[in-house]
Amino acid sequence: MVQEAARTGFLDLTDISVHYGAVIALDGISLGVSEGEVVAVMGPNGAGKSTVLKAIMGLAPVVGGGVYWQDRPLAAATHEIVKEGIAFVPQGRRVFTHLTIEENLEMGCLYLEDRSEKERRLDSVMELFPILHEKRGDLASQMSGGQQQMLALGRGLMAAPDVLLLDEPTLGLAPIIVTEVFQKVAEISDRLSTTILVVEHNIKGVLDIVDRAYVLDKGRVVHTGTPESVRDTDILTRVFLGSYSAEEESDAG
Repeated sequence: MVQEAARTGFLDLTDISVHYGAVIALDGISLGVSEGEVVAVMGPNGAGKSTVLKAIMGLAPVVGGGVYWQDRPLAAATHEIVKEGIAFVPQGRRVFTHLTIEENLEMGCLYLEDRSEKERRLDSVMELFPILHEKRGDLASQMSGGQQQMLALGRGLMAAPDVLLLDEPTLGLAPIIVTEVFQKVAEISDRLSTTILVVEHNIKGVLDIVDRAYVLDKGRVVHTGTPESVRDTDILTRVFLGSYSAEEESDAG
């Protein structure tokens, strides 16, 4: 089901186009996330999924359209966006292996000068992730891949964000750890009321925890709806096999 995305008034991308030279990564897409939602962006490699998050964070060459945060243009520089209430956990974890777990977490709120508030956030994150409390003095290099992903999530939460952007949080992890990561994402939503926009290749796992999903193909939104609407159609099969056509999108729209 392709339809024009209605503005949510919270976090919205409107007619966004991103070009990398001659490559069109996003082609006039619109999507939105309402406050308190968990929303997935799915699709095959090259569909433009991660570019959606990079466009929000000012990390992609947007040539058309706009990003709107709480009904106003999001015009902050990338390093200032976290102060706006949006935190980004990039693909590949990217923890600082030469720093301790606690030092890594503190990197998530470098701008925060109030030490007592920083300690409060540390305690909150470590309560959510007991393994981080247990190993708080260890170097991040001593952690497993799954533990590093928990650290990356925790670091994102140190900004106390209204919105958490997650780029492929289960990539490269063992199945049992994938399940744990999805459980933590759901827990972050439930316990902290954090709005989450997640790019994810693990279709089955992510559909179990989200409220809505967008399916992208070749830089366009080709389906949007509930997890059930994704499961009940063959849209994912068709985009992954390359059999979804532009004519179908035009007819459906």
